Amino acid sequence: MKGFIFLGVFIAPFYFSQTTDSTQVTSIQAVEFTKRTPTAKAIINVQKDLADKNLGQDLPILLKNQMSVISTSDAGNGVGYTGFRIRGTAGTSINVMMNGVPYNDSESQGTFFVNVPDLTSSASQIVIQRGVGTSTSGVAAFGASVNVISKDPEEAFSVKTDDSYGSFNTYKYSAEINSGKFWKNRLSVMGRYTHIHSDGYIDRASSNLYSYNFSALFQEKNTELRFLAFGGKEKTYQAWNGVDRATWETNPKFNYSGAIYDANWENIVDFYDNETDNYRQNHYQLLWNQRFSDNWKLETTAHYTKGKGYYENYKQGDPFARYNLPNQLVNGAEEEYGDFIRKKWLDNNFYGMISTLYGKLGNLDLNIGAVANQYYGKHFGNVTGVFIPEINEFEYYRNRSLKNEISGFAKAIYKLNQFEFFGDLQLRNIDYDTKVITQGDKEGLDLDRKWTFFNPKVGINYNIENGKVFLSYANAHREPNRDDLFANPSTKEETLHDFEAGWEQQFGKVVLTANAYYMDYQNQLVLSGRINNIGEFIRENVDKSYRLGIELSAQSRLSEKIQLGANLSLSQNKIKEINSVQNDADVVLKDSDISFSPNIIANGNVVYSPFKNFNLGVTAQYVGKQYLDNLETADNQLKDYLVPDFNMSYKLPLQKQEVTFRFLLNNFTNTKYVNNGFSGPYYFSQAGINFLFGVSLKFK
Repeated sequence: MKGFIFLGVFIAPFYFSQTTDSTQVTSIQAVEFTKRTPTAKAIINVQKDLADKNLGQDLPILLKNQMSVISTSDAGNGVGYTGFRIRGTAGTSINVMMNGVPYNDSESQGTFFVNVPDLTSSASQIVIQRGVGTSTSGVAAFGASVNVISKDPEEAFSVKTDDSYGSFNTYKYSAEINSGKFWKNRLSVMGRYTHIHSDGYIDRASSNLYSYNFSALFQEKNTELRFLAFGGKEKTYQAWNGVDRATWETNPKFNYSGAIYDANWENIVDFYDNETDNYRQNHYQLLWNQRFSDNWKLETTAHYTKGKGYYENYKQGDPFARYNLPNQLVNGAEEEYGDFIRKKWLDNNFYGMISTLYGKLGNLDLNIGAVANQYYGKHFGNVTGVFIPEINEFEYYRNRSLKNEISGFAKAIYKLNQFEFFGDLQLRNIDYDTKVITQGDKEGLDLDRKWTFFNPKVGINYNIENGKVFLSYANAHREPNRDDLFANPSTKEETLHDFEAGWEQQFGKVVLTANAYYMDYQNQLVLSGRINNIGEFIRENVDKSYRLGIELSAQSRLSEKIQLGANLSLSQNKIKEINSVQNDADVVLKDSDISFSPNIIANGNVVYSPFKNFNLGVTAQYVGKQYLDNLETADNQLKDYLVPDFNMSYKLPLQKQEVTFRFLLNNFTNTKYVNNGFSGPYYFSQAGINFLFGVSLKFK
C-alpha cells in the first residue's frame, strides 16, 4: 500500500443550514455564506419537513418530491437499495456528503444509502445544490450536490423510540437516548440504534438493515469538538435484474435473481435462498471548530470510513476456466461447465482530513480550504463447487486499488451596495492506481491514471426587497469511475460549463422562486441503458450534450390551517450527435434525448391542519416520458406517470411526554408505473398502494 502523508492543517468545505441553533454541525459563518451564494438550492429542515414520512423508507424516497428529483427502489417499496436522479443525472454524478465528508464510493462514485439505513433520524438538515454549486470535497457535482448534516445531542435528557409497521411486512424499531449537558455544562452525548426489515414488494427482495449513531459534543468558550460514529449492516436479497416487459405486464413482482433452471435451461425449478448482498460500513468523524475572533474561525474534520462485505450468487453452468480451474471429470466424462456458489468481496478504507478557514475583512467574506483523502480497496472473489465436493471454497481473483486526492479552494463574496460578487477557485489533483494480484476472468485491470482539474466559478447577486436575483457560471471536471475505465481504459474525463440565472422573493405569505439553467457538457458520461452483472448502469462518453431547463416553485401558508406548495421542472436534455446501428446500417442521430431525463417533473402538496398538532397532507408527483437508452428507441421509452401519497400525523397534547402517531398511504391510486429500468426493455417494478403506520414516544 502506497504511503500517504498529510502535511499541515487541511481545510474543509463549508456546510449549509437555514437556522443557527445548536442542532447542526455547521457554523453561523458557513450558514450565512451559503445562503448568499448565487446557486440554486434547497435547505430542508429534517425534523420539521421529513419527520412525518420517516417510517423506515430510505433517504432518496423521502426526498422524492424535491425539485427535479426522481427516486427509485430496486425492491419497489423504498427499503433496501434505493437511489435518486437530479436534473436527469444519476447518483454517480451527484456529490453526496455527510457533514462535508465525501460519501460517494471513491471508485464506483455510487451512493449506497442501504449501508446507512435510517440516516434521516440522525440528521438535522439536508442541503441540495442543483447544478455545479460551490466547491466541496469529493468528486465534482455534475447535476447536484447533497450534504446531510448530523444533529447534535439535545441539551436536556430524553429517551425516544420510533416504531412502525406496514405493507410487505415492513417494520422499524428505533431507540435514541440523549444525556443532556453534564460535566460543568460542557459535554453532551447521544446514541441511536435502529433495525429495519422488509419482505419487499418484489419477490424475495427482503431487507434486514441495522444502523447506529453515536455523537458527543464538547463546548468550551471558543472551542467545539464533535465526535460522530455511525454506520450500518445490511443483508438484502438481490433485486437488481429487473423483469422483461411481458413479465411486468402479467407478474410485475417476479424476480429472476437466484433462479435455478432445469438441464435444458427452459424452466425455473428453484431459487437459491442466499442470493444476497451483505455489507457493513462504519463512519468515524472528529470535527474541531475554533473561533479566533468575531471575524475568523477554523473548522477541521478528520474522518475514517471502513467498509467490508460481499454479494453471493448461484452460478449455473459456468465454465471452469472462469475460476482458473481445468475441465473436470464427472462420471468418467470431461466436463467444461459446472455449478458454483460465488462470493465477490470488497474490503476498503477511506480516510482523510478536510478544513476551512472563514474570515471577514470589511465587506469581503472569505473561505479558504483544502482537502486530502485516500482510499484503499481490496477486491477478491471466492468460489465453491456445488456438485463437485472436491472443489472447496478458494480465492480465484484478487486486485487492489489506491486513490489519492488533494485539493484546495478559495471562495469570496464582496458586497457593494445592492450587489454581491462571488468567486470560487478550486484546484483538484487525483491519482488512481489499480493492479491485478491474482488474475480472474474479466476481474480487475492494471491502470495508473492521474488528473488535475481547475474549477473556477463566478456569480453575482442583486438584492431586492425580500429576495434576490442572481447569475452564475461554473466550470467543473470529473474523472471516470472504476467501471468506466474497466469497460474502456481510454474513457475521457467529463467537462461541464454550467450557466444559472435565478430569482427568489417573498410576497407576504407567498414565496416564489425561478431558476433557469444551461449545462453544456463535453464527454459527458451518460447511462447507456445497459447494466453490468450487479445491476450497475454502464456509462459511455458522448462528445457534446446539454441540459437546458427552468425550475419554478411556490410555497404559501394561506392560513393557520392550510399550506400549499408546488414545484415544476421543464427541461430539454440532448445529445448533439451520437452514432447508432439501425437495420445493420450506421446511423448518426442528432439531438437525441439523454437517457433517464424526462422533460417534465412536477410536484404538488397540500397540508390541512383542522386543529393543533393534527396534520393531513397529500403530495403528488408527475413525471413525463423518458427513455432507457440514448437512441430514442420506442421500445425503451417509459410512459409518464402520476403518483399521489397521503400522510397524517397527530401529536397528543401531553406535558412531559411526546406521543405522535403517523400514517402514510403511498400511491393511493394504485398506479402501475415504472421509473427505472434498462434496455430490452427491462423494468424495476414499483409498488402499488401500500401503507406505513408509526408511533413515536419521547420521554423527557
